[in-house]
Amino acid sequence: MNKLNIKQKNWLLSSHVAFGGIWLGTALCMIIITLNNRNTPNGDQLYAINSILKLLDDLVIIPAATLSLLTGGLLSWLTIWGFVKHYWVIVKWVATVTLIIFGTFWLGPWTNAMTGISEAERLQALQNPLYIFDQKAVLVGAMIQTFCLLAIISISVLKPWGRRKSKAQGQEAVS
Repeated sequence: MNKLNIKQKNWLLSSHVAFGGIWLGTALCMIIITLNNRNTPNGDQLYAINSILKLLDDLVIIPAATLSLLTGGLLSWLTIWGFVKHYWVIVKWVATVTLIIFGTFWLGPWTNAMTGISEAERLQALQNPLYIFDQKAVLVGAMIQTFCLLAIISISVLKPWGRRKSKAQGQEAVS
């Protein structure tokens, strides 16, 4: 497979950065909304806020995370960076896939549960232990996700660990 020319690589890289930024920005918004949601005085408002969190997760975070992973994969495949040539690329891959799995199996379901409970119970949801757990879990999870995304972005910019040694390089060093 041919590698991308510089213009193609820059367009793909710009897309990758944009999707990562959208993911990070939406995660920050979810933290702010969740913090603000703890003292909601009205059951309809509580449900509306949880519905917004669910929409942000379903319509912004999931596509942005998926497209960030996809564009990162294409950058690895179609440029000199490769999938395993550089430690920083490996770390980004592992971290991104971990965040997507965490979001899929925990953050998303917690957000969906909060929305369902608040739809059924309105303001009484604030007395429901499961709702309280889900609300705290979404807040802590979103904070962890945001911190990890900031770390991934920093790794992308700094490229701190350089290139891995190939087998041939390792054998030359031993000789």
